Amino acid sequence: MNKDIFQGKIKEISGELRKKWGALTDDDIQKTKGNLEALSGLVQQKIGLTKEEASRQVNDFMSGLDRKFASGTERAGDKVNQKIDNLKDKLSH
Repeated sequence: MNKDIFQGKIKEISGELRKKWGALTDDDIQKTKGNLEALSGLVQQKIGLTKEEASRQVNDFMSGLDRKFASGTERAGDKVNQKIDNLKDKLSH
């Protein structure tokens, strides 16, 4: 997930972050302002991981969110395309 998307969806993602790392609070997450490096530092501090492990976990987590958001977008796009095709069929008859 790129930085701009992360920053724009920080409130939506906040719940997912708290599920993954229970020690994080909404305030902690908001203070990162969508900065992945700051989030990694926060995870490192609150969870007690090494810098490298915190960074790896955050990157893995964000990659998982990429897949989750992408698959939802693709499904929504498929539904829209299907409805458009249905309308075209109705109009052509």
